[in-house]
Amino acid sequence: MKYLVMLAFAAILGSLGAALYFMMKDGRDGKAKSSSMARALAFRVGFSVLLFVCVLLAWKFGYLKPTGLPVGR
Repeated sequence: MKYLVMLAFAAILGSLGAALYFMMKDGRDGKAKSSSMARALAFRVGFSVLLFVCVLLAWKFGYLKPTGLPVGR
């Protein structure tokens, strides 16, 4: 599960970096802006939702256990 979370975070950061690259590159020298930045940001949202669902499922099936302060303190 730890590797899945790390892979998802890497994908989220990678798509954010790609969106930054396309934002800086597109629309220069009279060229029209492409939809690459919007697509990269859509992938980031998709990866974030997928990560959230995976964490919820891992908690539901017992792969992740909550830790922290005991209840009632």
